[in-house]
Formats: sequence, C-alpha cells, structure tokens
Amino acid sequence: MKPRRAPKAPFDPRPVLRRLGHRPGVYRMLGENDEILYVGKSRDLKKRVSSYFRGVPRPGKTGFMVNLIRGIEVTVTRSEAEALVLENTLIKRHKPRFNVLLKDDKSFPYIRLDTAHAYPRLSFYRGTRRASGRLFGPYPNVPAVRATLRDLQRLFRIRPCEDSYFAHRSRPCLQYQIERCSAPCVGLISEEDYARDLDHAIRFLEGRGNEIRAELRRRMDEAAGRLAFEEAARYRDQIGRLAAIQESAVGGEGGAVDADALALHEEGGLFCVAAMFIRGGRILGSRSWFPRAAPGTESAEVLGAFVAQHYLGGSPPAEILTAQPLEDEELLSRALSEQVSRQVAVRHRVRAPRSRWLEMAMENARQSLELKIAGTAGFTAQFEALGEALGLDAPPRRIECFDISHTGGEATVASCVVFVTEGPLKSDYRRFNISGIAAGDDYAAMRQSLLRRYSRLKRGEAPLPDVLLIDGGAGQLAEAVAVLNELQIEGIELVAVAKGPTRRPGLERLFLAGQPTPLILPRNSGALHLVQQVRDEAHRFAIAGHRQRRARSRKTSPLEGIEGLGPKRRRALLSELGGMQGVMSAGTDDLARVQGIGRDLAQRIYDALHPAE
Repeated sequence: MKPRRAPKAPFDPRPVLRRLGHRPGVYRMLGENDEILYVGKSRDLKKRVSSYFRGVPRPGKTGFMVNLIRGIEVTVTRSEAEALVLENTLIKRHKPRFNVLLKDDKSFPYIRLDTAHAYPRLSFYRGTRRASGRLFGPYPNVPAVRATLRDLQRLFRIRPCEDSYFAHRSRPCLQYQIERCSAPCVGLISEEDYARDLDHAIRFLEGRGNEIRAELRRRMDEAAGRLAFEEAARYRDQIGRLAAIQESAVGGEGGAVDADALALHEEGGLFCVAAMFIRGGRILGSRSWFPRAAPGTESAEVLGAFVAQHYLGGSPPAEILTAQPLEDEELLSRALSEQVSRQVAVRHRVRAPRSRWLEMAMENARQSLELKIAGTAGFTAQFEALGEALGLDAPPRRIECFDISHTGGEATVASCVVFVTEGPLKSDYRRFNISGIAAGDDYAAMRQSLLRRYSRLKRGEAPLPDVLLIDGGAGQLAEAVAVLNELQIEGIELVAVAKGPTRRPGLERLFLAGQPTPLILPRNSGALHLVQQVRDEAHRFAIAGHRQRRARSRKTSPLEGIEGLGPKRRRALLSELGGMQGVMSAGTDDLARVQGIGRDLAQRIYDALHPAE
C-alpha cells in the first residue's frame, strides 16, 4: 500500500480540543501514517494540549513538531502519577522521535530475588527488567554485584545454590561450614527464621542498614535477658560484621544511605547523564548514558526523562539526587514511592556528602561526553574516508556487517552488528540461530540470516544501512546480492571483506558488487581501519553467540577447560559450594578448602571465572 500524501491544509486541533476535559492523562501527537511523534502527560489534558496551538507559532523543536502533527490521541488516567507511568511505558514502546530516548538497560547487571521458592535465593541477573521475581539495581558493573552478593551471604546467610542442588542435598555444603549459608536445604533453619533473614537482606539492598542494626541489637538484648548467651553472641557477631561493612564504605561518610547521584552535561547538542551508585553508604561505581534528544531539548527535560525511564518499573534507591532541579521532581518522588511501597525522594538541594557525590557525577558526565565527542570525531572521519574509497556520493551514516560462526557445522550462528558515525549501535545488534541447512554450508547460513534481517528491515523494524559488509569473499557477496534482489531492496552498497593470501591484518581485499577486481586499501587508510573494526566486532559477536549456543546444546560448564580440573573435582566444587553461583562468589581461600583443590588450582579457577569484567 502506498503511503498517504501529506494533506495540503494544516491540522485543525479544534474538534479534538473541544472534547478534552480538565483531567490527568497522556496525549500522543500523531504525524503522517499515524506515526507517534511525541508522548506527553499532564494533570490537565485540555490546558496542556491547547498550549501547543495557542498564540504565535513556537520556535525550535516544539514549533517544528507542531507543523508535523496530523492527529491527537489521549488516554485519561486517575492521577498524574498514573499518567507518568503510562507516559514512560508508551515512550519505551514506541520510541517517538521528539521524546528523549534512553537506551534499554538490558545490559546492566542486577540482583534478582526469586520469590517463587519457599526459601528464596538472591542471584546475579543480567537482562531486561521484565524478569520474574524482584530485581535490585541496576549496578554499575558485574564486580559490584558479586561483591554485594558476598556481603549478603556473610551477613544474612542467604542460600546461593541453584534449585537443582537445593532439592537433592542430604547434608550441608561448604557454604554452611564457612558460615555463608544457613542450610535450609536440610532443614537447619525454619521458613520463618529464613524469611526474617531474607527481609534483612532486602532491607540491606534498600540501604536500610541502620534499621537492621537496631533490630539486631534489640534481639541480642532479649536473648541476653533470657540467658541465651550463644544466641546473643551470634547477634553480636552479626552486628559487628554489618558495622564493619558500613564503616569500610568508600565515600560512605553519609551513613548507610542508598542513593544514586545524577548529573548531566551538554555540549554541541549531545547529552551525557552520569550516575554515581551509592549502596549502604558505599560508592559502588559510576555509569554514563547518552540519551537521544531532538535539537533544542532543554537539559532539565533530558534529565527528567532519564529519571522516569530509568527508574519506573525498576527498584529505585531511597534517594535520587540530581545536580539540577527537575520540573516533575515531586511527581516523580510520589510515583516511585507508590511503585515500591516505600519512600523514594527525588531532590536536588543537598549538603555534604551528597553534594560531593553530585560533584563527582558532574565531573564524570563532563569527561564521558568529551571522550564520546572525541570518539565520534574519529568515526566521522573514518566514515568519510570509506565513502571516498567506495566512490559513494555521500559518506555512509549506517553500516551493517554479517559474520558466520560454527564448529564443524555445529551450532551455527550468524551475527549482525551496526555502526553509525557515533560508533557501535549495540541496541541494534542481532544474532540468528541458523537451522535447516547442511552442516558447514556458510553460503546457506549467510542467505538465511540476510533474508531474516532484511525482510524485517523492509517492514520498518530499523533503517536500512548505507553499506553492508559481509565477512567472506566473492561467493558470500553473490549470496548477498541475490537476497537483496529477491527482496527488491536497492540503494545499499555491498562489500565482501576477504583476508589476503597470508591472512595478515592490513592485506584485506574488498569485493564490491559489479566490480570484477577487488579493492585493496592502503594499510594506513582510515577506511580500512573502520572496515577492520566493524568486521572484527561482527566476528566477536558471532563467536560469543556460537559458544553460548554450543554450550547450551552440550550442557557444558564454565569450569570445563580449566587445566587440572577434571570431572571429579568439578563435581566436588559444585557439591560443596552449592552450585555455580557459590563457586562464582567464592574467593581463592574458599575454593582451596574443597577437597582436592590446592592453592594453585584455586587461583587458576578464580582467574578463569573472573577475567577483567
């Protein structure tokens, strides 16, 4: 069906405005073909929507958007807080081009509470926030999650083992012996007592460590009053461990606070939001984001949109500190508090040490954006060089590259990586599990992955690339040409990247569609460096996917392949430490306690499981 032509007459909002009431809700500005241009919320829909069309035309981003409006849709809600939640949901679902857009948090690590089990466990989790159970985070990096899980085991003895190990234990594992688990698997703790310990762990994750210390002191005094001195001593030791963790906090002079400190830096129309993560008074680390916003967007709007998109639907800390005031500060506090049934404060007027955390966040935002801009400048020059080398009319703005990975035809995976002038666009990366082909048939694998990818792109899933790189030679190029012809897709420059005769970097040959001889670029060419980087990233992404698929099919363990760690010792490790999470959270001393694991092997195991993360 051909797209409708733009109507000659401007959009008349009066019929819509007459029907709007003074109620809270969400409005959607629609463009041609019902494209959602912008999603907004208001406590008074009639006033807010009317403001777009009142008086003289608005300048900048808003005025440009108003000229594109062809329709308006509204959803009435019971409260402004409910409207805020719905607005955030619709922005994430539809990604309107005039809203501030934040990259999905699926790459961030979390701590996950499995609420379905009688004795729930806390475990490492990475993925989208739609997982079952309750998620705490996101955390800045994997080591921060591992360290927090170790603290939780030392303090509250929450089980780390997988359900499969829990269900088949006949005696306590090593985690119990080193006082990292209360052995619920063999009935050494009641459900009621375990639930109390779990509640303490949850409150610790929420930054309420002082509450726990007060409760433990009360229980210690009660036990001493009953002359239960061993029980009182256990509470005393637990209080000591908790105090030690709180007092050893880096930058933790603010007490056992649980906060995120957020700052924004803007330069040349680009934005960076940096966060300092403080949990239990400890600075766990920092993370930076680069939200996408239409030209002319104010910095306060960007930071406010970040807070809404990042925390609504997640597990926010008790305090969200911002380096500048937000328009919806009070509303965000109310909506987040209702979401998690506890007080969440979004505020910008703070004193030390919170003001120092914000200063650190501001410096991180500035430095991160400077590095981003410097990297973008390098990529822009390389994109221009590639455009010249390929004889294009204009530099490409989007490059996709495909690679195939398998082992003897087993577990074949195709990768697709995407680069734009700002660098890798990882949110658009895709993998394809290949099936239904002869083992080792790379041509068929390439054809299948290209058909699946570009059938979707033709339907509008993502923009088409300007340049399509294929890891391979003339044969792979012919498959790509055939697929695009079959799909009737034009305007993409097809390039196959083949290694030279000696397979050394710098000698790559580029096969171009319609040209009989390959193109060989100078070794110092920016275009060649870009091609190599994109090709290598596709190769890395394909290999990682292939290994994951092969491991699932073979049911292999990360412990396999470690020198000196045979099947018997692997079983001993998993049995004594309660499964893979217990092994992952164990230090070298804990590993060495397992029968048959000496100090040297323990170090090799630890190094293999904890590469630079």
